Amino acid sequence: MKKLTKLAAAAIVGVALFIGTNANAQSDSRLRFGIAAEVGVPTGDASNGSNIYAGITPRLQYGADEGLAWTLTSGFYNFFGKNYTVGNTTFKAKDGGLVPVKVGVKGFFAENLYFGAEAGAGFETNSGGNTKLIVAPGLGYANDKWDISARYENFSGQSNNYGLVGLRVAYGFKL
Repeated sequence: MKKLTKLAAAAIVGVALFIGTNANAQSDSRLRFGIAAEVGVPTGDASNGSNIYAGITPRLQYGADEGLAWTLTSGFYNFFGKNYTVGNTTFKAKDGGLVPVKVGVKGFFAENLYFGAEAGAGFETNSGGNTKLIVAPGLGYANDKWDISARYENFSGQSNNYGLVGLRVAYGFKL
């Protein structure tokens, strides 16, 4: 899995350099930056220890063509631990953290409406955390300033698979 992580990181850096190089060659910038707040519900194994997640995700976006954009997204997700009661004693599960690093594409199929797909690696921040493969399809609405999307995100690897259903609200601007 460590080879896959290094390969994914190298691919992400390559895409970012490609986007940055092409953006500098343009007279009118196709590059956008947005910062988002996220909230959602964990699924799979994560729902055993958490009822809700929240995150913050900056995104760099390059408008490749009319109706098509490439994305590079990272940030931090926190899976808030559940409270458990056994007899008269209440326990709280530990919070779980994950840093996603994803590349993706947004395809606009109607004015301001898009289908998005991202893939990458997720780095669990808790002690003994693993690296997960991320696959995330979603639908969204974007205009000059706002990008609102809903998605399912799957984290797989090391026989502990989980995911989330999330809502992302971002404020963005041209660079």
